[in-house]
Amino acid sequence: MASDSFAEFLETLRGALPANRIESNLQTLRENARDLGQLIGEAIPPRAVLYPESVEDVQEIMRTATRYRVPIITRGAGSGVSGGVHVLGPAVVLNLSRMNRILNVSPENETATVEPGVINHDLNAAVEEFGLMYAPDPASYRISTIGGNIATNAGGLRCAKYGVTRESVLALDVVLSDGRLIHVGRKSFKGVAGYDLVGLFTGSEGTLGVVVGATVRLRYLPVQQRDLFCVFDSVETAVRGLQHIAQARVQPAILELVDGATMRVLDQSYGTSVSREGGALLLIRLDGYGAEAEEQAIRQVLGAVALRLSVAEDEFATTLIEMRRTSRGDTQDDAYRMGEDVAVPKGEMLRFVRQLNSIALRNEVNLRLIAHAGDGNFHPTFFVDPSTGQAGLSRLNAALEESVREALRLGGTITGEHGVGSVKLPWLEWEQEPDVISLQHALKEVLDPLGILNPGKAIPDLSAR
Repeated sequence: MASDSFAEFLETLRGALPANRIESNLQTLRENARDLGQLIGEAIPPRAVLYPESVEDVQEIMRTATRYRVPIITRGAGSGVSGGVHVLGPAVVLNLSRMNRILNVSPENETATVEPGVINHDLNAAVEEFGLMYAPDPASYRISTIGGNIATNAGGLRCAKYGVTRESVLALDVVLSDGRLIHVGRKSFKGVAGYDLVGLFTGSEGTLGVVVGATVRLRYLPVQQRDLFCVFDSVETAVRGLQHIAQARVQPAILELVDGATMRVLDQSYGTSVSREGGALLLIRLDGYGAEAEEQAIRQVLGAVALRLSVAEDEFATTLIEMRRTSRGDTQDDAYRMGEDVAVPKGEMLRFVRQLNSIALRNEVNLRLIAHAGDGNFHPTFFVDPSTGQAGLSRLNAALEESVREALRLGGTITGEHGVGSVKLPWLEWEQEPDVISLQHALKEVLDPLGILNPGKAIPDLSAR
C-alpha cells in the first residue's frame, strides 16, 4: 500500500467528516494498535484512528477506503485476547466506541436495538427495570462492546444455559466494504427465510463487514437465584461431579470449574482462603422458579463426592463470581505464561483433563485450569519460572500446541469463544479441511473483493502459501 494512498484517503475524509472524527496523535494510535492478545514483536501504530458517530459516517469511510484500497480494522473496546484487532501492517483503525446509543428497548417484544459501541453492562442496566436481561456475559462485560461481542461471537459464564452471543442476535445492520448498508435478520425470534446471514456476520471478526446496529433478544431476569459453592478433592472428581449434574438433568445458568492452583492465585488477590478447602471448585448458579428444586437435585447427586457443598451468601457469591471472571489474571510474567481457549465435547472432559496433566508433566511445565464446565470450554494456562529462559518458553509452546491438538483429537475446537484473530491462524488448518477454508475465502471475496476488511485475521491468507 503506497503511503500516498493513505494521505489521499485521509485528505478526502477530512473534507467529508468533522475534524473530531479523525485522530492521528501518537498516544491514540498506540492505544488502538492492538488488543489484549499475544503479540509477536511490536504493535504497529495505525496511520490514523477514525471515530464515526453515525451509520452515514461509516458508509462514507468505507466508500473512501474502497476508492483508495485502504485496509480498515474495526474495533470496539479492544478487550479481545486473540489478536483480532492487532495492526499487522499499514492500516487505519475504525473505532466504533462513539456509536454507543441504545436505540430502542421493546419489553413486549423482549428485544433491544443498539449501536455497536454500547457496553454489555450498560445494556443490562438499561433493561433491568423491565425485568429483562441480555444473557451473553463475557468476562469483560463491564468494558466490552456489543459490537465486539458480535464480532467474536463471545461467550461468558451464562453460556451454560443461555448460549453464546449468536443465540441472542436477531438482526444486524452491516456496512459492506464498498459502503453499501444492508439489513439482515428479523425482529421475531423465529425466521428461516433465506440463508442465515446473521450467523455468517456474527463471529466473522470484522472481515466481512462493519456491524453498525444490532437487534438482540432479551431474556427474563430470574426471579430466584441460588449460588452453590462445591469443593472437591481433585479436578478429576469435580469433573465426575459435572457428569452427575448432567445425568440429573439439571441445567445451571452458570457452571464453572476452578482448579486448586488457580484458587491459590485468587486467594492472594482477594484475601480469601478457598484453596484451603480442597483441590478444585465448582461454582454453580441456578436461576428461575425451579432454583430451589434444582439445588436439592444437585445435593442428592453431589453429596457423596463433594468435600463441601453450601449455598454462597450474597456477598460471598458476588466475590466468587468476580474471582472467576478475573481468574486468568495474575502476577506471572506474560512471557512465561500461555493460556488457551479450547472446547471439547462434554463427554470427553474427563479424558481431556487427564491429558492436560500428562502434557504438563511431559513438558515440565506447570498447569492452572479453569473451564466453562457447562459447555466443555477450557482455559488451561501453562507457566514456568522466568529463570528457565528460552528453554522454558520452548516447553511452553510445545505444551500449548499439544493441548490444542488433543482437544481436536477428542472432537473439539481450537477456540471456544475468543475467536481465531491473528494468534490462532496457524492452527485453523489443523481443524478445518482445505475445501472448507477455500469456501470461506470465496465468501470473503464476494463481500470484500479488495481484501481491505481486517486483513490477515480469522482465516489464513491463501496468497502466503
